[in-house]
Amino acid sequence: MPDLHDLKLNLRSATPILVIETLEEPRLLGQFTRLGIELMRPVYRWTLTDGLRRAESDPPHSIMNTDTPEQALRHIRATSQAGLYLLLDFHPFVSEPLLTRLMKEIAQDYDQVARKLVLISHALEIPPEIRHLCARMHLRLPDTNTLFQVIRDEVRRYGERHGHSPRANRDAVKQLARHATGLTLSDARRMIRDAIENDGAITREDVEQLLSAKQALLNQTGLLHFEADVAHFQDVAGLENLKNWVQLRRKRLLEGGRHKDQPRGVLLLGVQGGGKSLAARAIAGQLGLPLLRLDFATLYNKYIGETEKNLRDALEAARAMAPCVLWIDEIEKGLASSDEDGGVSTRVLGTLLTWMADNQRGVFIVATANDIQRLPPELIRKGRLDEIFFVDLPDASMRRKILEIHLRRRNLAPGRFDLARLVALSEGFSGAEIEQAVIAAIYAADANDAQVDSDRIADELCRTRPLSVVMGERIEALRRWAADRTVPA
Repeated sequence: MPDLHDLKLNLRSATPILVIETLEEPRLLGQFTRLGIELMRPVYRWTLTDGLRRAESDPPHSIMNTDTPEQALRHIRATSQAGLYLLLDFHPFVSEPLLTRLMKEIAQDYDQVARKLVLISHALEIPPEIRHLCARMHLRLPDTNTLFQVIRDEVRRYGERHGHSPRANRDAVKQLARHATGLTLSDARRMIRDAIENDGAITREDVEQLLSAKQALLNQTGLLHFEADVAHFQDVAGLENLKNWVQLRRKRLLEGGRHKDQPRGVLLLGVQGGGKSLAARAIAGQLGLPLLRLDFATLYNKYIGETEKNLRDALEAARAMAPCVLWIDEIEKGLASSDEDGGVSTRVLGTLLTWMADNQRGVFIVATANDIQRLPPELIRKGRLDEIFFVDLPDASMRRKILEIHLRRRNLAPGRFDLARLVALSEGFSGAEIEQAVIAAIYAADANDAQVDSDRIADELCRTRPLSVVMGERIEALRRWAADRTVPA
């Protein structure tokens, strides 16, 4: 198992303090118990409720006068016995000056007595004075093969409890394992068990319920948002070059990183309201992959290093869900450098570029931007992302299709409307602005107990000053820049 291998390497290293941030405490304690026996090193665990006790003895052997963090660390410092000392939920105490000093003294004496401190909690901010004595490790999220084994285990346990095996649809089992990626092992096991126990079967309905529960879990962090509302290419007017480009790479994307030359992603540059966000949703919908949205605004933290850590955590969660689409909306707002941010944007960029260079696991990035000038050149060079597509203002044929799409979406037959007239009046409008004109016409008709007709939509179009007029100079400059530097979407 990869986790056991990584843990063994860390335990054999000469680094005296190991820091592990995880919510899967029982799983980790079980691994430490196994490795303690294998490496012939005693394992002790400390909690605020039980003090310090021998972990692998049955029943556990408690050590007197080790209830408080200070008592526990003084005991560890005084003992001449090498071992692994697991300090659980130590995050409230790690920065207390006395405790920090005790940990430092234990660590500095590691060459004489190999007492390795292992700090285990959901989050740990290590004081600068002992940071150089620490190594960090992250538990890997379970892969598809592990999740298939979890399903087999839960099916067997169901059979033992009920005397018969649950009904299982083969395709539903595959989908259940695939969509459980990105969850911790304990969360995945709980959801799979609930799916089986609910009706004694594994069906498509169970897959939908797991997706809903997974969406809620991911959204709790505020870093990644699971977007259930995706679209398809038939919902998007135009963008034929982008559609063809994605379709040619569909097979490799769905294979989730089996090949060396994996599609990395695209940057969608264009006018606000031109349909970039809809295109991102449509790419995920067309591929049939989960869509995750990364909100840079939620990543930023006032504490040094926390912003980069948040980004690493979000990207690692996306990697665990591969194959998937990672949508980074308005990416320039998160990466635009500033002299006033203390170098945070530079470090965030470095974190993102490092991850992108290593990304061979089927995470397809769709980044959207309105202002290319604010993006660092390191991000947009070839090799980081595969292509830059420019989403321009819609031409006449696209505006006609946009009108048809939004009329049909509201149960209005396009044939009842003078589309040629509306297309002419909407020149210079973005797709979002055309949609809002249709919506405003519906509101006006409802207020007057009348039907929506071409005149009402035409009135709204004439009343609106589109962005291409309000900010004409900036948009024209963007279009000139993109003319020979990007691919028309």
